Amino acid sequence: MTRSLFWSVVAILALSGQSPIGPDQTPIPLPPASAQGDPADSVYRAARTALSGRDYRRAAEQFGAIGTRFPSSRYAPDAPYWQAFALYRLGSDQSLRLALTALEGQRRRYPTAATKGDAAALERRVQGELARRGDQNAAAAISAAAQLVAVPPLPPTPPAPPAAIAPPTPPLPPRPPRPPHGPASAAGCGENDDDIKVAALNALQQMDAERAAPILKKVLARRDPASVCLRRKAIFLLAQQGAEGAEPALLDAARHDPDPEVREQAVFWLSQVGSDASVAALDSILRTTTDPDLQDKAVFALSQQGSGTATRALRAYAERSDVPEEAREKAMFWLGQSGSADNLAFLRQLYGKLKSEELKKKVLYSLAQTGTADNARWLATIARDEKEAPELRKQALFWAQQCDLPTSEFAGLYGSTTDRAMREQLIFVLSQRGDKAAADKLFDIARSDPDPELRKKALFWLGQMDDPRVPEVLQQILEH
Repeated sequence: MTRSLFWSVVAILALSGQSPIGPDQTPIPLPPASAQGDPADSVYRAARTALSGRDYRRAAEQFGAIGTRFPSSRYAPDAPYWQAFALYRLGSDQSLRLALTALEGQRRRYPTAATKGDAAALERRVQGELARRGDQNAAAAISAAAQLVAVPPLPPTPPAPPAAIAPPTPPLPPRPPRPPHGPASAAGCGENDDDIKVAALNALQQMDAERAAPILKKVLARRDPASVCLRRKAIFLLAQQGAEGAEPALLDAARHDPDPEVREQAVFWLSQVGSDASVAALDSILRTTTDPDLQDKAVFALSQQGSGTATRALRAYAERSDVPEEAREKAMFWLGQSGSADNLAFLRQLYGKLKSEELKKKVLYSLAQTGTADNARWLATIARDEKEAPELRKQALFWAQQCDLPTSEFAGLYGSTTDRAMREQLIFVLSQRGDKAAADKLFDIARSDPDPELRKKALFWLGQMDDPRVPEVLQQILEH
């Protein structure tokens, strides 16, 4: 971690009122005195102690004294930042304006100070707080900074070669950079410049949400690689403020932004807007995108809306045969999870239209999760249907067993099917029921089923049951 980034973490934690904690869970000290023999060393130590003890007034005085009394000290370049930090923590209008003065002085006198990046971010926070309190100068500064964020940088114009000289052979493209070690570095997030711009967006939104919305939309319209982190932040801010007409900007980002995370966040926040326009946007994404991740997120987003429009969009998607089966499966699952009688009836009806065995299995599973009597009886009907594929009938029987169906349903099913594999499965199902009706049916199978193998299976499972009649029945079978 660089020195600048280290102190950024310390400052952010202190601003939030938390004790700075390091990776080993030990307290991180505030800026240590590291220049023994420096004429300002004792003053710096006193300022550091005051800041650690949250005596911000004394800390601001001591840090301010360093630049006045010891301008050549090693501590002098960073002292204005910590002076401004302490003044910001004091929180009065006067102390906030003094903080801005300290930061401006640091920028003018010490342009290469180690804390210059942190100072710029702190300046935006101070301006944002003053703007929120009605300071027009601070509001203008925040607006100007936010407007700059929305404008993509122009690429440099290459100079034209002299007329008499042929242009040189273009150099070979540079080797691609090594893969980043984390998500932040993947997009260049976490750099001081982006921190400052994000601080500007935050401050503008807190100051004037109505004025912030157009700027956030401009940020989202950018497509340059340098603005990835800003676009991710803009997605969040635009959705949080519920801005009028946010859906088109979010939809455009979901469809066209080159960054996958921005696209996925746009779909997520569309689901949180909760308007008819957002549902229409999600439906549009489902109908047009070929990105499987976006399809999944749009399906889930619609499932969370709960409106009739969203439900109709999900049903229409589940019926489509021109989209990936995996996405249709998810739509069917979420329709089943809703538990509404209309959606369950839709799934039962859809089952008969499906040609894919895998999709039919998903419908069986979705309906089984509800545990309703209607669905249990429907599953039993599928298990009886000898026109169905054997594997689907077994699946239907398995899921019907999980529902609260009376044992008589399974006993009757045994008598109505001639499929041997189904009868084997039913013998197992009856053995797991463990009640008197199940034992009675197994006794009947063991005594009189014409298939010796099925009688053996019934006898085996009877031997595993605790029914007191089992020894007597076994004795009867032995004697006859």
